Amino acid sequence: MRKEKCFFIFIVSCLLLLAGCSGNSSASSEKVTLNVYNWGEYIDMSILDSFTEETGIAINYDTYANNEDMYTKIKTGGASYDIAIPSDYMIERMIKEELLEPLDLSNIPNFKNIDDRFTSLSYDPGCVYSIPYMWGTVGILYNKDMVSDPVDSWSILWDEKYADQIFMYDSLRDTIGITLKMLGYTLNSRSLAELEDARDALISQKPIVRAYVGDTVRDSMIGNEGALAVAYSGDAIFCIDNNSSLAYAVPKEGSNVWCDAIVIPKGATHKAEAEKFIDYLCRPDICLKNVEYIGYSTVNTETFGMLSEEMRENPAFWPTDDIYNRCEVFSDLGEFVKEYDKVWTEILAAN
Repeated sequence: MRKEKCFFIFIVSCLLLLAGCSGNSSASSEKVTLNVYNWGEYIDMSILDSFTEETGIAINYDTYANNEDMYTKIKTGGASYDIAIPSDYMIERMIKEELLEPLDLSNIPNFKNIDDRFTSLSYDPGCVYSIPYMWGTVGILYNKDMVSDPVDSWSILWDEKYADQIFMYDSLRDTIGITLKMLGYTLNSRSLAELEDARDALISQKPIVRAYVGDTVRDSMIGNEGALAVAYSGDAIFCIDNNSSLAYAVPKEGSNVWCDAIVIPKGATHKAEAEKFIDYLCRPDICLKNVEYIGYSTVNTETFGMLSEEMRENPAFWPTDDIYNRCEVFSDLGEFVKEYDKVWTEILAAN
């Protein structure tokens, strides 16, 4: 009887152990899904598939139109994301407001490929919270068949000769920033008088503007729907590749040179997997694939050496020192951003 009882206990124990192992196996094999939040048209989508194939980590991918929309959604908890790709000034703001997770660089060995020039920028020295992704400039994309004047100043966007042929960018910092530069001010101005000057200039311009747009500017300019457009350098390269009548210039007054970087929002569910994805994007061959698709400048030294000579010598892709030195990086405006928000609302509401 004692032996039978012991045997019964042994069998039950084995069954419980097997059940436990089965449960652990199920838990360990549970598929992780990363929630990624990025600008539209800002990644080669096949990279998401190849990452999943290599790691088993699925990706749910959402897009936003500008930094402010991204910030609001993450700040208010409108959705839970494991990855986002904001611009420099917005990263600075999110760090100050403790909206980002510090990174474990030991989980991102391909960080060694990032150009030192982009690892010590003022918004996140040492890349404690962010890994540089792409960089570029803001300039004027124009149609050489439609524009007869030199495109060397932002003021051409105010020329009535091109009425209804001008596309402005639907972005608070970019549009106000270039106007401040045209007026001889810094694009990080904290002067209410200078900001009001920019507002008045943009309101006076509105009657000749065809539209304030975002990513759709690419199709519009490729389709010869406009003569002039404010554009990011990567979008300009894409458009020029698809329409030889187009060209790109950074005006003499200067502009914004920007850097977008990859971050992990505070409280992300899958931080380790997010760092694995960041490391994957920093791998030279993957970065090359991404750069060739997007058209923006790479921060990856290994990838830069893999590019064609034509790309490396294209000033739209890799700005000359002259262009670079007359540009500024956006910085966080702190509480003064409320004044920009107010002015932007007045600009958009104007007839």
